[in-house]
Amino acid sequence: MKLIKKILGRLNGLYYPQEYLCLSEGSFEQPLSVYLIINGLIVEDITNHHNFVGYSPLIFALSSSPNLSHQTEQITLAFSAKALPLNERFIKKDAVALLIMKKIKEQTTGDKPIFYFEGMNGRHQFLSRFHQFINQLQNRLYQKRPGNVFLPGNLYKQVQIAYSIPRNISLITLRQDGKYNLFPTDLHGPVDENYYIISLRHEGKACAQVMNVKNILVSQVHSDLYKTVYSLGKNHMQDLKEKEKFPLTEQLSSHLQLPIPLSSVICRELELKDHFTHGIHRVMLFKTLYQQELQPRASTLAHIHNAYASWRHINRLKGNYLMR
Repeated sequence: MKLIKKILGRLNGLYYPQEYLCLSEGSFEQPLSVYLIINGLIVEDITNHHNFVGYSPLIFALSSSPNLSHQTEQITLAFSAKALPLNERFIKKDAVALLIMKKIKEQTTGDKPIFYFEGMNGRHQFLSRFHQFINQLQNRLYQKRPGNVFLPGNLYKQVQIAYSIPRNISLITLRQDGKYNLFPTDLHGPVDENYYIISLRHEGKACAQVMNVKNILVSQVHSDLYKTVYSLGKNHMQDLKEKEKFPLTEQLSSHLQLPIPLSSVICRELELKDHFTHGIHRVMLFKTLYQQELQPRASTLAHIHNAYASWRHINRLKGNYLMR
């Protein structure tokens, strides 16, 4: 079996040894753009106006688009390496990846609705068909292990597509009865200045802790902290501990008085207002209590999937990857 695994690893078309590659958002050149397609028409560039909040199943949240309504039941998202003209018919060859999604839920934040969409199908050109077949085979053979979330069938491709956009990795700080937890999340993002979405695995201890305390601090951190951030992933399943166990500074947030993580760039104090469970995720809507910029010009930590990074390598696009 080890020999077969080694052979498949050499045939999968992936250039890098890690499934996810960390990077500095501020210096990542020539990223893809994401376009909203409705009824075959390119209606909006939503690259910076959507939130990726679930991978099992795939869940995106859209809130600021004037092109969505209560009647919108299905959308297509086109991931393109070039600028596409708005209000023109969409041509499939202009996209390197496509996601077809269906609406699963609506939420209201005052006067602004949030629309949640679940992935139905995805296809991409990051790898050849042969290499994609080998990737799917590797996934079926080696990813069904305890503690790992197995992504069956087309869902695996959908996740590869979702992570072709750099996804910010932030740290969540919480406190209960004098003890703390600190853990990373990449399924999150602001709805606007007043609301924020975070998604966690609903069976994890971190999720239960957030549900209990309701008030948390989410911090975007400098890309230099990438190794530390990845090492904190285990805390999703850990009990609360003393403050000294975590890379926290003595500086406190303005209202909640929570300790700010090392190398923080932007911090937001949040209060839980609503939530729902879908698949393995609990999607939580927070009210933003306060936002603070600590390093205005610093570059924050994000990561992308190896499939997209390998496509960039083939197309001679620069990569500022931080190898763990």
